[in-house]
Amino acid sequence: MAVTSSPPVLGVLAHDLRWTIVGLLVPGDLRTSELVARTGQAPSLVSYHLARLREAGLVSARRSAADGRDSYHALDLDAIGQAVGDMAARIHPGLLAGTAGPAAGTAGPAAGPHGRVLFICSGNSARSPMAEGWLNHLGGGLVTARSAGVTPGTLHPLAVAAMAEHGVDISGHRPTPLSGLGGESFSRVITLCDRARENCGDLPGPAVHWSIPNPGQAHPPDLDAFLATARELRARIRYLLPALAAAAG
Repeated sequence: MAVTSSPPVLGVLAHDLRWTIVGLLVPGDLRTSELVARTGQAPSLVSYHLARLREAGLVSARRSAADGRDSYHALDLDAIGQAVGDMAARIHPGLLAGTAGPAAGTAGPAAGPHGRVLFICSGNSARSPMAEGWLNHLGGGLVTARSAGVTPGTLHPLAVAAMAEHGVDISGHRPTPLSGLGGESFSRVITLCDRARENCGDLPGPAVHWSIPNPGQAHPPDLDAFLATARELRARIRYLLPALAAAAG
């Protein structure tokens, strides 16, 4: 039998530092400086291995809306699930069970009955109410989602329209100030806005960050931008639900 080449993703993930970076990005997005601090490696080395992960299509980078000199790096769990599935299929089709991530449109295992998640963005007008709507929709009533803003504005009509195209009604949402949550606590707090992450102060629970561009900044206002945000939030929340279930024990 001729020697066959191994799947490219195997070589990408087999490196210890790249494997560590992938693990650090599973809960949420991190800046280059944060990855440097958490790995204890030189900035040039971390940047090199991030580039390798981006070339493989496993990680993406977005300029920070709070500080354009830095970038947030995000893990594409769907891409990793597909790559791992393809690799397993090349070894034996019987290995495929359980290798792929949650199927599109499905929630996966639900969180326990006391799971409470808070989504935060600057205005609580688009990204955070959309995320709240998705989690309440996909969570099967076993996880409660709330959202708030640092400086609440008005619910964006295109956010309502984009979610309605997916069968999720957020028209009744009323923007809420983060300061108005009082003594409430949450099992997970997720900031969706780079500026909000920098300005929301102490948070009422363990926090992670998803760097999601503001679809309301499109000029002129564009439904497609809001639909893209809805799709990205749905994908991330499909993977959040099993993590919440595991944390609830």
